[in-house]
Amino acid sequence: MVTKNTDLAYRSKQLHEKLIHWRRNFHKYPELSFQEKRTSEEIEKALRSMGGYEIEKGVGGYGIIATLHAGGGPVLGLRADMDALPIHEQPDVPYHSRCDGVMHACGHDAHVSILLGTAHLLAEDAARGALNGTVQLIFQPAEENCDETGETGAVKMMKTGKLNNLDAVLALHMCPWRKRGEIQVHDGPSMANNDDFHLTIEGKGGHAGYPQHVTDPVWIATYLLQALYSLNGRKIDPLQVGTLSVGQINGGDANNIIPNSVEIKGTMRSYTPEVREKMIAEISQAAQIVTSLGGNYKLNIHRGEPALYNHPDMNKVIRNSASPMAVYDEPFGMGSEDFSHFTEKIPGAMFFLGCGLERERSLHQSDFDIDEEAMQDGVRILTQCVYEWQRLKGGRG
Repeated sequence: MVTKNTDLAYRSKQLHEKLIHWRRNFHKYPELSFQEKRTSEEIEKALRSMGGYEIEKGVGGYGIIATLHAGGGPVLGLRADMDALPIHEQPDVPYHSRCDGVMHACGHDAHVSILLGTAHLLAEDAARGALNGTVQLIFQPAEENCDETGETGAVKMMKTGKLNNLDAVLALHMCPWRKRGEIQVHDGPSMANNDDFHLTIEGKGGHAGYPQHVTDPVWIATYLLQALYSLNGRKIDPLQVGTLSVGQINGGDANNIIPNSVEIKGTMRSYTPEVREKMIAEISQAAQIVTSLGGNYKLNIHRGEPALYNHPDMNKVIRNSASPMAVYDEPFGMGSEDFSHFTEKIPGAMFFLGCGLERERSLHQSDFDIDEEAMQDGVRILTQCVYEWQRLKGGRG
């Protein structure tokens, strides 16, 4: 029999103090991408105290896979990311970051705590024979940043082959623009492809008083910037989702010297493979304006995370499990999320969990915080998703 939402709501509420303890512990001691040693140790300690889990450490860095075997059949994965951001927190709460210049400004401390709470309930259910099936809990490092190879934690973990047995995968993300009792879901592309570009304009510098004797890369850059920004409205269908932004322009060391080169760095965001390829092709075309004005250029494009694709069948599992909460169907925006590497290969979905405070705290801001009561909602939904998914697969829940 499928575990009822009301029963799980009560059991999740009983975990309130544990959830807050876990979250504030992680919040006080945040760790950057690929540096999550303490976080991983704390996760392992909590999992071992529950019993029943087969634990693999050091997966793709400091990643952990905890497997609960409660019978055969399909395998469902539940994923939480664990890394923090290089942001100095405004210390206006007693559990503020003790690590200067590092904070959990994207809710990953809550993601891990919610998955630990889910692990607690599932272990209890398995011990009393109420769970039938295999569940893998995936505690993933390095969602926020890649390493020198250009890979994030999701790619690292998947490359180990230890997740090849997954039949489906789910995740959640804290959502400060929605209140507790609300979630946000969306079928299909829901977060953006993320591609960065680095364009170097090479000219010939010299005395600023004699511009006729130089090839001015600053002057060339003004034309190139116009060409780049025209992609948004003139080369990309305005009915399609695609945008380009320049975040850095670097060149020169003195006001009276024309530099030899100028660097332009930026990002491209899109929702479909077609628009992604179109933007990459068009930026290459736009760069040719440099040669027409007498300069040379080097263009490097780093393909980042693909668009997050939420599979409709997995969103159905989430919607059914979230009842009676309010469900909003909207894309999540133009940010990127490396969980997309999972759903690119495995049927899966992510939902955003309302956690907004009276004064909204935005993601990646130095004053970010959450309504901690929302964590018990996340535990209830994720646990119910396990039973709902097993029900749809024809298993016993």
